[in-house]
Amino acid sequence: MLTVFLRVLILYPLVIFGIRLMGKRQIGEMQPNELVITILISNIATLPLEDQNLPLLMSVAPMLLLICFEVLLSWGVLKHRRLRHLVAGGPQVIIRSGIIDRMIMEELRFSLDDLMTALRTNGVFDLREVQLAVVETNGNVSVYQKADARPVTCGDLKLPVQSADPPEVLIADGCISREGLTASGYTEQKLLQMLREKKLRPADVFLLTADQSGICTLLKKEAKP
Repeated sequence: MLTVFLRVLILYPLVIFGIRLMGKRQIGEMQPNELVITILISNIATLPLEDQNLPLLMSVAPMLLLICFEVLLSWGVLKHRRLRHLVAGGPQVIIRSGIIDRMIMEELRFSLDDLMTALRTNGVFDLREVQLAVVETNGNVSVYQKADARPVTCGDLKLPVQSADPPEVLIADGCISREGLTASGYTEQKLLQMLREKKLRPADVFLLTADQSGICTLLKKEAKP
C-alpha cells in the first residue's frame, strides 16, 4: 500500500506537469495531437499503479519522452504552417452566404443535429440568421450572423462610448488578489483602509471588485446559521 501511495505522489505531479505544458485548454479545445498525448500519458501513468512489480522508471521514462515530443511538435507547429496544417488540419466553412455545404458536412461526418446543436450553443436558433459558420480545428463551430440578426451595438447607433477594462477582483472568498490590486491600481493599504471604513476585514468579504473609475462592488459573507 505504501508503494502505491509513493508512486501516486510521483506520477500525479508528473501528469499535471505534462498537461500544463500543453497550455490551459479544456478537453474539447484540444488539438488532435494534444488529445492523443493526454490519453497516452494518462494510460502510461496507470501501469505502475496496477502492476507494482513494474519498475516506476518504465512509466516515467515514456511519459517524459512523450512530453518532450509534444513540446518539440508544438514548437514545430508554431514555426511551420505546413506542419501545423498536417497535424491539426484547417478550419472548414460549413455554411457560406447562408447556404449549407453538404459536401463539407459529409467530409466532416457532421449531421444536421450536430450543426443545430452547435448553432444553439452560439445563441442561434434559426438557421436563416446564419451568414457564415466555420468548423474549427478543435471541433468547435464559429458562427457569423447576418447583418439584420446581429445585436445592435453602440457603434451601430453612433453613440460615443469610452472603452474600459472589466472590473478586477480585489478580494475573493476572503483572500486578497495581488494581481487584481496591481491591475486596478489599488494598494493593499488603500484596500485595508476602505475596509476599515466599512468596519470589515478581508475575511468578512466574499467578493470585492473595482473598475477603472473606482466604483467597487462588495458582497459580504453570510453568517453561518
